[in-house]
Amino acid sequence: MPLLKDGRIDADVWTLVEDGQELPESGPVLVSLARLKAEHASLLAGNHSVGVKLANTDDPADIAAWLEKISLIALDFPKYTDGRALSQSQLLRRRHGYTGEIRATGQVLRDQLRLMIRSGFDAMVIDEADAEAVYDFSAHELSEFYQSAADTTDTIFVKRQRARQSKAAE
Repeated sequence: MPLLKDGRIDADVWTLVEDGQELPESGPVLVSLARLKAEHASLLAGNHSVGVKLANTDDPADIAAWLEKISLIALDFPKYTDGRALSQSQLLRRRHGYTGEIRATGQVLRDQLRLMIRSGFDAMVIDEADAEAVYDFSAHELSEFYQSAADTTDTIFVKRQRARQSKAAE
């Protein structure tokens, strides 16, 4: 499945290292939360870029102490009807100030892409034949929003308020 990063297909350089497996000699590694908790001193001190894969039941606060040293957080969508990873992404961006890559994995569907972008995801693994075209359409399908989100796009209410203030100032 292609990896979309910033709307374009990109090479996935990360190696998923299952619990109990040895780390490769070099290159970025993606590990589970359990492994990060157990081996954080050696993982974060090594010469690997480290990423963590969170289940949708994991609390993002569990990795808050290491966020500055983590380059990638992969959040899982086990079913298309389960949106807990959207909340995790919002928490990571807005509450914890995470600025690294947040990647959506699992059942990522085209109709969820815009919400994922607004929630703070900047990469998605998606099973689509023309993934870039799907992303371009989904990312620009809507231009106005009622809810605030991690992408800090002004809501329609903020835009209306500014227009009223501008009109009143004239």
